[in-house]
Amino acid sequence: MRPIALNAFDMACVGHIQHGMWTHPRDTSANYNQLSHWLGLARLLERGLFDGLFLADVLGIYDVLDGSADAALRHAVQVPLLDPPMIVPAMAAVTTHLGFGITANLSYEAPYLFARRMSTLDHLTNGRIGWNIVTGYLDSAARAMGLAAQLQHDDRYDMADEYMAVVGKLWEESWDDDAVLRERGGAFTDPARVRAIHHHGRQYRIDAPHLCEPSPQRTPVLYQAGASPRGLAFAARHAECVFMNGGPPAVVGQGIARLRGLGGRPKKVFVGATLVLGRTDAEAADKLAEYRAHSSVEGALAHAAASLGLDFNRFGLDEPITAQSNAIQSNVTAMARAMGGTLTRRGLIDQFILGSRQKPIAGSAERVAETLIAYAAESGADGFNLSRTVFPECLEDVVQLLIPALQERGAYKREYAAGTYREKLFGPGARYIARYSTSSSSPNGLPGTA
Repeated sequence: MRPIALNAFDMACVGHIQHGMWTHPRDTSANYNQLSHWLGLARLLERGLFDGLFLADVLGIYDVLDGSADAALRHAVQVPLLDPPMIVPAMAAVTTHLGFGITANLSYEAPYLFARRMSTLDHLTNGRIGWNIVTGYLDSAARAMGLAAQLQHDDRYDMADEYMAVVGKLWEESWDDDAVLRERGGAFTDPARVRAIHHHGRQYRIDAPHLCEPSPQRTPVLYQAGASPRGLAFAARHAECVFMNGGPPAVVGQGIARLRGLGGRPKKVFVGATLVLGRTDAEAADKLAEYRAHSSVEGALAHAAASLGLDFNRFGLDEPITAQSNAIQSNVTAMARAMGGTLTRRGLIDQFILGSRQKPIAGSAERVAETLIAYAAESGADGFNLSRTVFPECLEDVVQLLIPALQERGAYKREYAAGTYREKLFGPGARYIARYSTSSSSPNGLPGTA
């Protein structure tokens, strides 16, 4: 049996996926702006042998519902929001093995500066950093950056391909492994082993060496979540770990098969999941009912409207929602499929059990362990991204109840593997092999077909 991998799926904000949970009297997510909140989370996850803490991020506000940000602000729907890279070094300082995946939107980040930021984090975490590659989906973010609107969906991925070529060359080609000498009384770095990267492309032009010496991983572990045809092609080319929405395991399995059928590098696939655990099924059912009493339908609608780029309040309760958008196309497909092929506002609301469209898995630790094992076997998924409900008890339940049940069934590790984040996921000596043209004198510097 393959061991199941687990990430905690979180965000540096009050309300992430399950909206309204912050109103529960035992929830402490409103302390998101206190460093002790994050240090406690990191220690808890490492105690549970979690593979990683994955931090989502957005650069805009959810203002699609009624054309206003009021609902998002009222219900703390991913706003207020901190900058995720800023909290990682502190969490790394109190842990030894836990990986940290951060979301960063390449549409608004200069690749030269971003490459340095990620190398810095990889150094300071001793090789435990990952990057979730996103191109954005909010027009509000584009306006915040001085643009009228974001690029079209596929154009964003075209830009992202070139971006990956730039940062990949900076991370992998600028400094030799043995460039840094650290010779007391001599040279610190051998200039002959450092070279400028020359990239002259459609979007980016760089003629400079990377500012950082090689970090433990050089390239961070690369995550990606695109499920549209263009997103899957991008993931096949670049990503090592891929996130997928939850759903019936047979349907998710088809998506995983499509991804792996595109070739590319080996992949770890993580599926989104929300768990409500108890010592018995009855205890879990009671907890689910208790949590549900605090869910926010309006907050969930504000989030879903932005994710789909559609103002649901323009439609009647049972009117089919068929409009196309420039946001996350895979979300439209997934949500329509969950409603039998027709997306309606009533259908959405019916799905918002805990203030999100993600249906929770509730039950005793033993029942949930069996469910996750069966799901992974049928779908081909490698693990799960666990979104929080009432924090921190939802993750404490995973560590105290679920993980022992998984271990008893041989489905979860009993200790961390040695090495970097990448080596923990893919084995000793694992290293990222970039897929772009390595010729710095190529006429346009665009990605090759290697």
